[in-house]
Amino acid sequence: MKQLTESPAHVQMSLAAAMTLGLRPGRFYRDAKLHCINLLLTYRGGCAGNCAYCGLQRQRQGEFSQKSFIRVEWPTFSLDDVLQRISDRSPRVDRICISMVTHGRAFDDTVELTRRLQPLSKAVSLLMAPTILDMDKLRAFSEAGAEIGSVAMDAATEDIFDRFRGGGVDGPHKWDRYWRCLEEAVEVFGRGKAGCHLIVGLGETEAEMARTMQRVTDMGANVHLFSFYPEAGSALENRAACPPGQFRRMQLASYLIKGRMSTDSGMAFDAFGRLIDFGVDSAELAIVIDSGIPFMTSGCPGKEKLVACNRPFGDGPPGDIRSYPFLPNMEDIAKIKIELGVD
Repeated sequence: MKQLTESPAHVQMSLAAAMTLGLRPGRFYRDAKLHCINLLLTYRGGCAGNCAYCGLQRQRQGEFSQKSFIRVEWPTFSLDDVLQRISDRSPRVDRICISMVTHGRAFDDTVELTRRLQPLSKAVSLLMAPTILDMDKLRAFSEAGAEIGSVAMDAATEDIFDRFRGGGVDGPHKWDRYWRCLEEAVEVFGRGKAGCHLIVGLGETEAEMARTMQRVTDMGANVHLFSFYPEAGSALENRAACPPGQFRRMQLASYLIKGRMSTDSGMAFDAFGRLIDFGVDSAELAIVIDSGIPFMTSGCPGKEKLVACNRPFGDGPPGDIRSYPFLPNMEDIAKIKIELGVD
């Protein structure tokens, strides 16, 4: 028998989204604005995944609905209440994102949620669970009204993926299946309509991350970068956060690769795989850095916003901003330059 607060009748929502819809009190640092309502499927049995860095990992203690995710609370609400709030606050919302978990009911429930949310005339994205999907299921998502399908690859190398998501943690996920699902997403949703989440700082070299970002871009998918920040209670809770300089270099490299201004093969790396030359003229690179744009959150766009899913302070606290949910100001850019090690 279904628990009353399970999906599809209920969903969890990021704390930032709940604040945006007036379902939780609070204010964003520096008056940041979230333009995407991030939803998460919820089940009594939780997620079958056991990813070492994830707050939702199977072996973490506690009820699934009470676990933190990306270091914050994800309160549960009835879908009817969510639909009403989105309708009431329509001008504030430019996209809706539904995050799946690896669960036997997740496919059917994601289709139902997409069908119910799409008529609100919002762009709908899905963060998909490749382990339980195939091409036909992706087509069903598209037919239900989803516009973008993303895959949380997270790890930049097969070894790290297996160590933290697969056999190394008794997890069900397979590296090859995730890449195949991303290829299927490009085929089903179209080039530029598929996304790939990558976490910087899980132990990869910068050369390895640049190579993976190039692969994703060449496939026709968009790179969405996250800076590793340890989740309390996860298997990696004691691992150091990604150094800011490393993340800044990868943000800048990703921007240059996406804009066809450089390639991973045109960049230079030292003996430790650290990026030392972006393969771009110094004057041109300075203009790009001064724009501040490469250091903003990389996420799905909205109908009107360049980035709707800007996840305010999702991969670092306000005192240590990694992905800026707004255009960095002059003081921010000065700090970014210090982190990059440039004048």
